[in-house]
Amino acid sequence: MCATHATVRSLIRELVSAATQVTVADMEAGLEHLSRGTPRYVDTIVAVIEPYFKSLETGRKICELAGELGVPQIFAVANKVHSEEDGRAIRAFCERHGLQLLAEVPHDEAFLAADRVGKAPLDLAPQSPGVREIERLARLLGPASEGGYG
Repeated sequence: MCATHATVRSLIRELVSAATQVTVADMEAGLEHLSRGTPRYVDTIVAVIEPYFKSLETGRKICELAGELGVPQIFAVANKVHSEEDGRAIRAFCERHGLQLLAEVPHDEAFLAADRVGKAPLDLAPQSPGVREIERLARLLGPASEGGYG
């Protein structure tokens, strides 16, 4: 195993063991971190997918590999959903492949505007559709004591 993945895996183990609530780690897109055992200590994987075939297939493979690794909770979240047609296609793909889709974050111009000025979308446009959907997702993934899956 490469030193980088071993370090990340150890860091995640320490964060998870010290956490009193929820620890979120944004991992590199793709399968390599899963094949190297990086998520050994996690209890939830959220595969972020976009409405493009390669992204959907990668998300499916991530969820499949996470299941093989024994991760107890595996979810998909759609990102950059431009239209209802995108949403229908993503939902159909997830249903065909047994993926539990938790949220559909719309393509949101507020995210682009926030990035241009170096601010978080939550600070720039807290009522934008994308921010509101991410807040809903955060509540779903929050600690079980607060009604979430955690």
